[in-house]
Amino acid sequence: MEQLRWGTPEALRGLLCELVSWHSMTLTEGEREFPGKVLGKLKELQYFRDNPLNLKLNEVDLGRRFLTALYSHKEVKDTIVLISHFDTVNTEEYGDLEPFAYQPETLTKFLFDRMDELNGDAQVDLLSGQYLFGRGTMDMKMGLAMHMGLLEKAAVEKWPINLLLLTVPDEEVNSSGMRAAVTKLLELKEEHQLDYKLFLNGEPVFTQEPGDRSFYVYSGSIGKIMPSALFYGKETHVGEPLSGITAPYIASFLTQRMEWNMNLQENVMGETTPLPVTLQQKDLRLEYSVQTPYRSAALYNVFLMKRTAEEIMEIFEKIAQDAARACNQSYKEVCLKQSATPIGEVRVLRFEDLQMHAIRKFGLELVEKVKDEVQANSNWDDREKSLRIADSLMIECQELAPAIVLIYAPPFYPAVNSSHDHLVKKCVQYVREEGWKKFALPVKQVHYFNGISDLSYLNYQDEGKGWTAFKTNTPVWGSSYTIPFDAMVQLQAPVLNIGPFGKDAHKRTERLHMKNAFEEVPLLVEGMIKMIAASRCQIPSNSN
Repeated sequence: MEQLRWGTPEALRGLLCELVSWHSMTLTEGEREFPGKVLGKLKELQYFRDNPLNLKLNEVDLGRRFLTALYSHKEVKDTIVLISHFDTVNTEEYGDLEPFAYQPETLTKFLFDRMDELNGDAQVDLLSGQYLFGRGTMDMKMGLAMHMGLLEKAAVEKWPINLLLLTVPDEEVNSSGMRAAVTKLLELKEEHQLDYKLFLNGEPVFTQEPGDRSFYVYSGSIGKIMPSALFYGKETHVGEPLSGITAPYIASFLTQRMEWNMNLQENVMGETTPLPVTLQQKDLRLEYSVQTPYRSAALYNVFLMKRTAEEIMEIFEKIAQDAARACNQSYKEVCLKQSATPIGEVRVLRFEDLQMHAIRKFGLELVEKVKDEVQANSNWDDREKSLRIADSLMIECQELAPAIVLIYAPPFYPAVNSSHDHLVKKCVQYVREEGWKKFALPVKQVHYFNGISDLSYLNYQDEGKGWTAFKTNTPVWGSSYTIPFDAMVQLQAPVLNIGPFGKDAHKRTERLHMKNAFEEVPLLVEGMIKMIAASRCQIPSNSN
């Protein structure tokens, strides 16, 4: 039998450190190069030397690619998709240690000389010798390393189940990699006659509270959506302030009502979404002047579990209408005291209403030209482009001002949950029992992974048109941003996330628990996959 390259904890540790050493920050050259390097590693395996067509790089955008690697058993259709992302967030918070952020062994040693710079919990973990520090160790190159090890072992031992490794870029920003991979999953399903039974992600386990020692498996992933607003007032000179109305003044009424609004909080199966917050609020002018700021914008973060994009937009619209009423009342009172004539009332309209007004006024061709001109600016991301498109249309339709224009800005992560699925229940029970039996590991189930994940683009369940409000109110929809909802609906298999335990993702003290990552979790996931393979005849199709 072929000797395993990554079959021991020590070998997995070496593989992880190698993967981490390949810089792959989102939207960098390293991110573009990373999947090719993984391809090179997998090409060394005998299985892929014998089956080179099962190993592929697939295009995403901006020169980025995702990798698919299929171990296929000739007598079996049942397939588990192993999902990971390989991009990381930036490393500037490491300061003078930044050159070592991608060298876990070296960084961990260096931190002993910086003990006073670490918080108490990180100091305890460093001194314990149980943690490996570094960018991407936890989030989430260990998940990829584990999947590579499982793929190798399945191929060498000829497990009676198919494993499809999928690792993608850009999870940290727009999930462009996963959105592109959805159609490829359908193509591979058809090409190889695969029957997808489980989408298994390897995102890390987070503590639920300080001092938490439990290990969690996640049977779903929380959703995220970004209702946003363009505030368009009426310009004036600062010497005549009541001859206009400023955008910041209008914005203050909505932001105060959106921030921590419990009407936008959900509680499902005993779990609660975090409260909404403002992610960005800014003036859209590019320069200073004594003209009052009459165009500004705000982005609000909203988490969701069961609600659709249409339901969120309806709540957002009601909140905005309440804000507009309060703004108008306050403005009129000031004007009355100052014996000034109000310039009008702030109205609320969705982007789809603004766009339809502009099309009726100027024609579709001009509206498309406005969008194309904004899209041509490569310095703007999809959020900025969304705001600028709405702004450009309002400049041409100032008869609608003053106004609050409601839009959606990317990205959108639909919530997904498989807690009631028969197979997922069996998997959770297996990991819980075996985790305690083998490692005295207290395993608990969480229904929604709260770190946001690529699982959002699988097993889509919306039977109505709850997503169309997102499509019609996202200014960049169909050009620089789309979501393959129709394809997502066809990928009907349950989702599950089982990954290694770590702490402080996206922080200078990001770290991975080594015993859990290199010994416990790989063994538990391996056993779970073998359990699924052994009982595959009992797994009903489309069990969700």
